[in-house]
Amino acid sequence: MDVKFEKPYDPKEVEEKIYRKWEESGFFNPEKLPGKREKPFTIIMPPPNANGHLHAGHALFITLEDIMTRFERMRGKKALWVPGADHAGFETQIVYERELEKQGRSRFGMDPKQLYDEILAFTLENKKNMETEVRAMGASCDWSREKFTLDQDVISETQRTFKQMYDDGLVYRGSRIINWCPKHQTSLSDVETEFKEQADPFYYIKYGPFTIATARPETKFGDKYVVMHPDDERYKEYKEGQKLEVDWMNGKITATVIKDEAIDMAFGTGVMTITPWHDQTDFDIAERHNLDKEQIIDWRGKLLPIAGEFAGMKINEARPKIIEKLKEKGLLIKVEENYKHNVKVCYKCGTAIEPQIKDQWFVKMKPLAKMAIDAVEAGKIKFTPENYKKIFLYWMENTLDWNISRQIVWGIPIPAKLCPKCKTGVPDLDDSIKTCPACGGAAEKDPDTFDTWFSSGQWPYLVLGYPESPDFKNFYPTDVMETGHDLIFRWVPRMVIFGLYRTGKVPFHTVYLHGLVNDVKGKKMSKSKGNVINPLELSKKYGTDALRIGLVVGNTPGTDLALSEDRIRGYKNFANKIWNVSRFVLTNTEEADLSSKPELTEEDKKILDELKTTVTDVTQDMENFRYYIAAEKIYHYFWHTFADKIIEEAKNKIKAGGAEKLSAQWAIFEILTTALKLLHPFMPFITEEIWPHVSKPGNMLIVEKYPD
Repeated sequence: MDVKFEKPYDPKEVEEKIYRKWEESGFFNPEKLPGKREKPFTIIMPPPNANGHLHAGHALFITLEDIMTRFERMRGKKALWVPGADHAGFETQIVYERELEKQGRSRFGMDPKQLYDEILAFTLENKKNMETEVRAMGASCDWSREKFTLDQDVISETQRTFKQMYDDGLVYRGSRIINWCPKHQTSLSDVETEFKEQADPFYYIKYGPFTIATARPETKFGDKYVVMHPDDERYKEYKEGQKLEVDWMNGKITATVIKDEAIDMAFGTGVMTITPWHDQTDFDIAERHNLDKEQIIDWRGKLLPIAGEFAGMKINEARPKIIEKLKEKGLLIKVEENYKHNVKVCYKCGTAIEPQIKDQWFVKMKPLAKMAIDAVEAGKIKFTPENYKKIFLYWMENTLDWNISRQIVWGIPIPAKLCPKCKTGVPDLDDSIKTCPACGGAAEKDPDTFDTWFSSGQWPYLVLGYPESPDFKNFYPTDVMETGHDLIFRWVPRMVIFGLYRTGKVPFHTVYLHGLVNDVKGKKMSKSKGNVINPLELSKKYGTDALRIGLVVGNTPGTDLALSEDRIRGYKNFANKIWNVSRFVLTNTEEADLSSKPELTEEDKKILDELKTTVTDVTQDMENFRYYIAAEKIYHYFWHTFADKIIEEAKNKIKAGGAEKLSAQWAIFEILTTALKLLHPFMPFITEEIWPHVSKPGNMLIVEKYPD
């Protein structure tokens, strides 16, 4: 018996050594796998943001994707799992801005190149740390193929997509309402904003013969259009285009009556004034009726000169003073307190979004969304859990044009030239355009970068070297996209539409969506709450295998997981059980001749038949993405059937000697080798460490055949 089995299993002594052994074997690379393997199995890793350490959500997706990859590798497929890292655009720039704040600096006023270079150095350092942490989780991904979202080939192909979409009429430059974050001074897409419910006063204000209602009186200085539904009997005396003189916030103005079916007759008084520059609905009305649009609030969230004595004030400072003025003028009718409504905020800083009109690049989503809808409805992409198919289709059926311009330096530059004179924008991949093709004026380089989803949405085919690489031809479409359920409306749709648009094929056949990892009470982890659980600390304490299986058992796809240290500690005990049972089996079979199958007792035949049933059940669960059930079945079989019953009964049989002894030895050895194979995708370190003692010298469990 190897001396190492004389002491308890110590993950610290094993894990780094085993991972190094895997890397040196080359078996992470599908071309270096033993035997004839024709059918590929491909997963593209959702690239972790290279701006910090791995969190519990990363640990979960790495575990799940490694389980999938190891399972299919053992089943004889050319298994490829491509790792990557995401520059993460806006999110990384925010992280670095916090670093600048600590140093008493700000990105505003910095030379853009200096800021870019500093963020690049910061990101590359974090990328190294992140890769070390991914390895520590046991990820059997092919590091020789690792990609970064700012690799030059990724940048070039992303920019070519932009040019192709422009040529196909799917990208346009337009002056439209966008989501503006006054704190970070950039536009955001709809998926980069959140809604926060809050209670505010709701003001009823006299506007000539009408009463209007608003929660945002600070936007009303430029309101010169009063809008009502054409079927509203209360206002049938007022005609479209009718002019009215009204006393307003800064004196007399001429108001124009507009009739539009967008007005909700049941809301407020059924009549409203509009601020086209600062509200999407108002902007749409103005577009339909060709109305003027005037900016009231600047890009820093301060009122402009149109607000008179309130110019230069921030909204929260100005609002009570504006209300006081309305009172003095006799225009404030009443105030309804605690009006609950949803306010759109920046998803990173919580600052209230200020809708603004800005010239930006937009993607026409409807024709692209139709391709995605058709592919899903044709069954080309399956969802686990299945109910996320409906969510995906709903999102695609109700999609809006996508603003892809970001006013940040950290990202892939938009390859375009802009004309300040006539506002024309044209793609320019090779910096050859010097004058505006529309008016002949001087053309300037677009200073903006792409929304990070524009590049990461192309990730599945970009990482495989589209269009000419053998990897693209051999491994695309990929098999599974495993990611968090919160990305069903952010990342997943973009990957589907880009894959179909550029390659003509779906980027993956199955979407597996895991839930979020929360604290023990089911609350979202956050540093401010002090409830963050560091997965790497848990793996150092209890072993990576314990962390991995603890993240999977009972973790239904799409459902959030409450993670506790006690849970992982319990699976450390399971790892010890595997070690101790293996020691017992090896100790009690090392002198037995197991080179050929002996005559088995009826009881041992029954035991091995039950093992076959377990193998069949577990394999079916694995094939159908029920990893949470498969893990639980293996756990219960190993501990409660094998260790508690079969091993205990085998002790007496081995003592008895004779044919009964050899039968029992064969049975427990067969069960151990089979169980180690079943466990390997979930708990790779301890199983690989034990494997040389039950197999021929030099054999590695990572490429053993999965049990039939």
